[in-house]
Order: sequence, then structure tokens, then C-alpha cells
Amino acid sequence: MSATRDHRLYLRLLSYVRPYARAFGLAVLGLVAAAATEPLFPALMKPLLDGGFGATKAPLAPPLVFAAALVGIFLLRGILTFSSSYFLAWVANRVVLDLRAAMFARLVRFPARFFDDHSSGAVLSKVAYDVSGVTAAATTVLTVAVRDSIAVVGLFAWLFYLNWKLTLIALAIGPPIALFVRLLSRRLRTMAREAQTAMGDLVHVLEETIECHKVVKVFGGQEYEMRRFERANQRLRGFNMRQTVPAALTTPVTHILAACALAIIVYLAMEESLATRTTVGEFASFVTAMLMLLAPLRHLTEINAPLQRGLAAAESVFGLIDTPIEDDPGSVVIARARGEIEFENVSFTYPGRSEPALRGLSLAIRPGETVALVGGSGGGKTTLVNLLPRFYAPDAGRILLDGHDLQALGLESLRANLALVSQDVVLFNDSIRANIAYGRMGSASERDLVAAAEAAHAIEFIRETPEGMATLIGENGMRLSGGQRQRLAIARALLKNAPVLILDEATSALDSESERLVQDALDTLMRGRTTVVIAHRLSTIERATRIVVLERGRIVESGTHAELLALGGVYAKLYRIQFATERASA
Repeated sequence: MSATRDHRLYLRLLSYVRPYARAFGLAVLGLVAAAATEPLFPALMKPLLDGGFGATKAPLAPPLVFAAALVGIFLLRGILTFSSSYFLAWVANRVVLDLRAAMFARLVRFPARFFDDHSSGAVLSKVAYDVSGVTAAATTVLTVAVRDSIAVVGLFAWLFYLNWKLTLIALAIGPPIALFVRLLSRRLRTMAREAQTAMGDLVHVLEETIECHKVVKVFGGQEYEMRRFERANQRLRGFNMRQTVPAALTTPVTHILAACALAIIVYLAMEESLATRTTVGEFASFVTAMLMLLAPLRHLTEINAPLQRGLAAAESVFGLIDTPIEDDPGSVVIARARGEIEFENVSFTYPGRSEPALRGLSLAIRPGETVALVGGSGGGKTTLVNLLPRFYAPDAGRILLDGHDLQALGLESLRANLALVSQDVVLFNDSIRANIAYGRMGSASERDLVAAAEAAHAIEFIRETPEGMATLIGENGMRLSGGQRQRLAIARALLKNAPVLILDEATSALDSESERLVQDALDTLMRGRTTVVIAHRLSTIERATRIVVLERGRIVESGTHAELLALGGVYAKLYRIQFATERASA
């Protein structure tokens, strides 16, 4: 069963080589031709010794012919080997390109749940490292098998021609070598899988340390992170060394078995020579061919290690490629939504948790209404807004947009009607223009870009940057201040001009001046749109059409700011606590 699975896996791997069959064929043809020249050198030894050195009769050809033949054989092999190596490297790099492209094409379409369950380091390791191991199995292993198998067949054919009895002795080393290689294969594959997992853990630690470098410095976490990295590094080294032991055993065991066979052959050949049944030339040619067999035999046994590593890497790569992407059963397409949203008895529980995040929640939002969600941590605010773009699907109940069940809407159509501005701004290491006109808005005109930047109060600082809209902003906009990053995110949402807006309170971590500019930009952005706001600072939502208070996944209060204060319930209590805290810190 395992062999059948490996066979299917290898055939799938070779399917990525198929588009480059012509170049791969040229590489294999060159390798076959080079391998076919292997028996020429030992074949040349027989006439050279029998008719050249110390022969009583005239040599079969002038000495210059023998010398030219020697140079010609190795010149031809050199040309063939170089050309085949070049074509092989070209194919291998194209396969890596295609596999990485296929993995990334899946990666950007995975559901949010995938990223909840997998560390970014493990995913990065698959795309960056595992795919490189695949090419050895897809190209190098196959060509080595072809080249050296032909070389072995050719040399054995010559040996049979010279002395079939002695050749049978040489063939006797085959079964022990095959059995030994088979015993090592399972160990190699297991260790290769573990090494890939360890590499993912190592990249994860490295990524976290880079991303959290400020926390590491301030809280003195250098030694702790060094110990984490050392553990991951040692674990990776351990698995690599466990791969090295069986891989390194292959060559000496093969050579020892071959040496035993050669010793027997030399003894018997000398006995036959004493009986004048074998000439010096035949004996030298036979021994030369036997010695030349060692290299291709070694290569054939050594391909087991990269083959097992490659198949383990292929399991990892195809495992990622085969991971289901976001479920998109909907077929309804809406051009521009009015913005009417309704949650009907919606319940949702995160995988691995027993406590529901939402419990039978019902909420109707009218077009153009601004609804603020407030409540303590774990109340369900973030879960509620994550259900709108269908990052997750409700376990029970349904969510409607303009009367259409979100599950019936095509994802592209649904998300085209949504815009998101979060507290944790996401920007890319690209230009200001590319960050505002991101994704499907890439073809936006310069006039629309400038208008969005002006409405977001971002045009002033953009004009002060060295290259204006073409200025690179660094990883996640690190060359900009917090307020500037927020305003770029607002400009991006303004340019999209979606009828439904999701705001994760975007002013809570800003100074007073930046907060004023961002709040003005948000007021512009919210105008005429259905807006759902996750509110952290209650003072920023006093003008919301409606405030909804959530506790443990349920709505416990709903009304305007004044109504909820007059009610004297949960919202009034939260407001008093926050107001007192803000006064104390002022």
C-alpha cells in the first residue's frame, strides 16, 4: 500500500515536469548518451594492452589513434554532461517556480480557520524550504537513475562479453545492496518528515522574534528567545543527523560488498590467467570495468536519501496544495448593496472551544445606520463582524444582506460591498499609491487616489514625503506614524467606496491631534454607509445611531447613547468606569 502511495505521489510530482518535457528530454538524452560512453574506456584497454604494450605482433592502430580516442571519449562525455546538467537545472528551477506559485495561489484562498490552526512559520517553511527538496526527487533522482542504470547495464554487458562466469559473481552483490537500501528507506523518510516539521518550528521562532523585537528588548527576553531558538535549532540538527547516519552507511556498505566481489574475481581471474585462458588485456579491461561500476552503483544507492527526502517534501507540498480553500457555494451576485443587514438567531462556536462566542443573536441594521458594538472582552463583538465577510460561517441561524443569505452570495460579490478599517492597520511594504489602490482598485485614476487621500486627511503628509505617492513605507508602514498609517487605511476604504463599512475602533491608540484628524476622516468615510463599529473608547460613539451591548455572545442592551445612560444598566456602568479612568489619567 505504501509503495502504491509513493508511486502515485511520484507520478504527481512528475506531472509538474511534463510541461517542460522537451528540455527534460534533451537532458535525459544527454545523460543517456554520456552513460553509453562508459564501456568505451575499458573496451579500449583490451586492444591497448594486448596489441600495444609488449606485444609481439603489430598494434591494431597507431599510438596516436589510441591517444586521440582517449581524449575524444572524455571530451564527448564532458559536452554531454554539461548540456544535460544545464537543461536539468533549468527544468528543476521551473518546477520550483510552478510549485511555489501553486502553493501561494492556494494560500491566499485559504479560510481564516486555516490560519487559526497553523503557525505562520510552518506555512512559510513549506513554501520556502520544502518545495526545494521536491525538485531533487522530480529531476535529479530520475536522471541519475536513468544515467547510471544505463552505465551499469553497458558495463555489465561488456563484462559478460569478456567473461560471463566472473560477471555472475559481480551480479551477486545486487540483492544484498537492494535489501540494505530498502531497510534504510523507511528510516530516511521518517527523519525527513520530522526535519521538515522542525524547520517550520525554527522559522516560527525566528519570525516571532523579528516581529516582536521591541517587546523582546524592553522585557529583556533576549536570553529566553535564544534558548527557544537553540532548542528548535538543536531539534532540527538532531533530525538531520539521524538522516545522515543511514544515508552515509549506503556508500561504504556498497563498496565493501563490491570489494568482496572484486577480490573473488581477481583471485579467479588470476587462476584462469595461470591456465592461459585470459589475456592481460582482457583481465585489465575486466578489472577496469569492475572499478568503473563502483561510481554508478554508488550513485544508484545514494539516490535513496534524496528520493526519500523529496517524497517527504512532496507530501508536505501537496498536503498544502490539497488543503481545501474557502467554501464558496453561493452564486447570487449583487452589484451594489443598499446596506441592509440582518442577523437571525445566529450562533457560533470556535473550533476546540466549548463556550459559544455567539448565542442565538438577532440584530437588524438599516441601510445607512451606524451601529456600535460595545461590551467586555469575550462578548462576541469581533466574532460578529468576522461573520459579515464570511471569514467564518455561523453554526446556526443566518445573516442577510439586502435580504440575501450571505451563504447564497458569491464571495467576490459579497466582499466587493464591504470595506474594513481596523485598529491594527495592515499595510504592505510597497508605495503609498499601491497601499491605497490595493487589489482590485489597482487601476484607479490619479484623481481618484488624490481625492481619497484628501478625504482621509492624508494628502498633507503624503506631499511631504520624498516621492509623494511613490514613497515606499516599509514593512507594515513602519516609516509612518500611527495616525498616518490609520489615514492611509481610511483612504483605501474611501477609494473602494463600499456600501458597508466595518470599523474596529481606529482611534484608541492615537494622540489627540492624530485622533482628531482620523476621526474627521472616519466621519467622512461613514457618511451614507451602513457602518458597524467595534467600540473600545465609548466617547467616540456617542453620535452612533444605535449602540448594542454584548455580553457572552448575547445582546443585553440596545439604544442611543442617551437612552442607555438613562437606563443605568451595563452600558452606563461601562461608561462611568471609562470616564473616571480617562479623567484620572488626564
